[in-house]
Amino acid sequence: MLAVFLKELRTYFTTPIGYIFMGVFLLISGILFTTSNIFAMNSDYSSFLGSLVFIFLLVIPLLTMKILSEERKQKTDQLLLTVPIATGKIITGKFLAAMALYLITMSVTFLYPLFLSFHGKLDAAQIIGSYIGFFLLGASFISIGIFVSSLSDSQASAAILTFCVLIITWIIDFLGGFMPQSIASAVIFTLIIVIGGAAWMYSTTKNTPAAALVILAGMILIGLLYLINKELFFNLIAKTFSWFSLTKRFSDFPMGILKLDAIVYYVSFCGFFLFLTTQRLEKQRWS
Repeated sequence: MLAVFLKELRTYFTTPIGYIFMGVFLLISGILFTTSNIFAMNSDYSSFLGSLVFIFLLVIPLLTMKILSEERKQKTDQLLLTVPIATGKIITGKFLAAMALYLITMSVTFLYPLFLSFHGKLDAAQIIGSYIGFFLLGASFISIGIFVSSLSDSQASAAILTFCVLIITWIIDFLGGFMPQSIASAVIFTLIIVIGGAAWMYSTTKNTPAAALVILAGMILIGLLYLINKELFFNLIAKTFSWFSLTKRFSDFPMGILKLDAIVYYVSFCGFFLFLTTQRLEKQRWS
């Protein structure tokens, strides 16, 4: 894993990708900091921190677009899968290399609050909480980008698709407000999720009985919950969308509030997408 990490990290600085990512991020963040704080003579750092989330949506796809898509394009992914290293360690090494570049870039922005501290009093808890949140949010975005990169052999397609997925995660809580609240709609929604889970299991295992068992168990569980307390299904779609929102959980961090459930969610989210990526590569290895 260490060898993969060092190779990937070195690649970022021997190809334009690393410099493009750092340059675009620091250029946009520098312009925003200059206009919102320096020119406006505003020592409130929180307004600038809020804008960084949107910058992530733009630059994370640049960071992750070639992690696996380039391997597929050059047909080196097959060579990668034949090395005596567990697939999970390969993915983890690539993820940690992307995180290292991300943290190096983020560390440059530490100069901004340092500069403002000479012109006003800053809330240390808010700044520390914000950067912890940025670390977790960035890790989640990168894990999504790596998974998307494994789906395509085109860097451009991987970047565009990653951007679209990140936009959805950004507005999913907002979209929940437009979803139907009825119990019937929620039951149909949960059935679709169960069928989707069964389809994913079949696509990965080719085990028809197991997929059918998932559908049967899901239908029984939904039926029991409906009989016990059907009000559980009221407005369930919006609640589900809200639960999956990455940015909603981030909102507490800039206030200096660290919630264990939010931290666990981000870590689990990263682990889930890295697991999906690993499973996809494992499928390629044995196909």
